[in-house]
Amino acid sequence: MLTIRPATPDDAALIHRFVSELALYEREPQSVTATPDDYRRQMAEARPPFECFIAEWDGEAAGFALCFHNYSTWKGKKGLYLEDLYVTPIMRGKGIGEAMLRHLAKIALERDCARFEWAVLDWNTPAIGFYEKLGAKPMSEWTVFRVDGDALKALASSG
Repeated sequence: MLTIRPATPDDAALIHRFVSELALYEREPQSVTATPDDYRRQMAEARPPFECFIAEWDGEAAGFALCFHNYSTWKGKKGLYLEDLYVTPIMRGKGIGEAMLRHLAKIALERDCARFEWAVLDWNTPAIGFYEKLGAKPMSEWTVFRVDGDALKALASSG
């Protein structure tokens, strides 16, 4: 049986484990600098920067989805952005990922969000096929840009 529940600060170590496993799958394990204490502290804030949901299969932790709200100036409404979705390898094929996406889609509708969106690595063809099967469409005309680390510091201190 599948249950999906909101994560609590007590789930911080579990969330960290899932994030680390996802980073390994995405070929960037060295990029995880967050700690369980970071997640625990942030989840205990009055206005946490994210929401997280834990999927459990017969009481065993099977995966997680971490999301937050963004905003569409064109629609004049908030949106729901899925930062990470992960199901442990042993639990894949049970419909958990799809159930998590459906759960988040329902939340987006309940909150009157204009859209529900996420990014996927272009080499992750299994995920792309899975998302397209569910009706998601790639935003191929958009390119995501990022400034972080030293480049972020340089940009902030220039001009």
